[in-house]
Amino acid sequence: MIILKKFISYIVITILIFTSYCFNSNAEGENDLLSLNCPSAILMDYESGEVLYEKNPDEIRAMASVTKIMTLLICMEEINAGNISYDDIVTGSANAKSYGGSTIFLDEGEKISVRDLLKGIAVASGNDASVAMAEYVSGSESAFVLRMNETAKRLGMINTNFVNCNGLDEDGHYSTARDIAIMSRELMKYNDIFQFTTIWMDSLRNGTFTLSNTNKLIKYYDGATGLKTGSTDNARFCISATAKRDNMHLIAVIMGAETSKLRQADAVTLLNYGFNNYLSETIVDSENYSRIISVEKGEKNSVAIIPKSDYCIVKEKNCDDAFSCKLSLKKRFNAPINKGDCAGYIIIENNGKEVDRVELIFSSSVTKCGFWKQFRNNLLKVF
Repeated sequence: MIILKKFISYIVITILIFTSYCFNSNAEGENDLLSLNCPSAILMDYESGEVLYEKNPDEIRAMASVTKIMTLLICMEEINAGNISYDDIVTGSANAKSYGGSTIFLDEGEKISVRDLLKGIAVASGNDASVAMAEYVSGSESAFVLRMNETAKRLGMINTNFVNCNGLDEDGHYSTARDIAIMSRELMKYNDIFQFTTIWMDSLRNGTFTLSNTNKLIKYYDGATGLKTGSTDNARFCISATAKRDNMHLIAVIMGAETSKLRQADAVTLLNYGFNNYLSETIVDSENYSRIISVEKGEKNSVAIIPKSDYCIVKEKNCDDAFSCKLSLKKRFNAPINKGDCAGYIIIENNGKEVDRVELIFSSSVTKCGFWKQFRNNLLKVF
């Protein structure tokens, strides 16, 4: 009897160990389908924002000079708003000059354009250039960092905190692969940024200082568009690598790779996976979609309505999903009408079922006409 109980116990333990091993093996396989070397990564489609692959995407880690994506984003926001221009001249400060690591050797009192500073940040990862721009935009680096954190909060980067504008190792300076993809996507909305991030070789100071891009994918990967590398002792090797082929633009974020070669290899693996297995389709094109609708009681009797934004989907290449659109509008529109107000929706359907909707807005305002003009218009309708 005792021998039988021992035998049964042995069988049960063996089964439990085997089952546990199988489950753990499957979990590991699902967690890292592509066998990446890095501990944390994500692949995101730019147009739709859909995540195509992830590996520990919310693991908090040091981010090194990938930080500069946020620095560049705020600079592009300021340029787009007209608050600064590419031709503005910035004077280098003693504080900016004091930073080591990757620099453009900005001297105290040196006059340099915003354009060249952005080039120094995007191409050479200049820590001094980043601080100089932070001081020019916000008056001080600390004020600029405050804006960086405010912007991160606005974008929904819930696992990110900035302590500086260049990414040098400091306590409390961290992010995640997902958050980096989010801020990368936001920066990519400013098409001008690619005039800097796609530079392979260039120079400053009338050709006397050579710039070489720290992102080697710009030269070696078909369709590479940027975006930013980073490496420090704490962060190891990181990158937000972007590439575009046909109408698909991808963002591959790698964090914590052991070497620059492994960082590049992992980024290529992610990008290849995206381009080989998925395609992007624009369902609503806001630039080429416009409808004219009738307006009553207005100075004008019609107005154009346009989509508030594009609507794109990304799907597997062998997927047979069928997307379609239909309009949902009010039957009558009366003046006054304000530009940008909601006029209705484009309903997005997948195989006949609603999956999303895009707001339609008025492209211009229509003021309400006076009583006598309304009376005349009504008579014209009758006769």
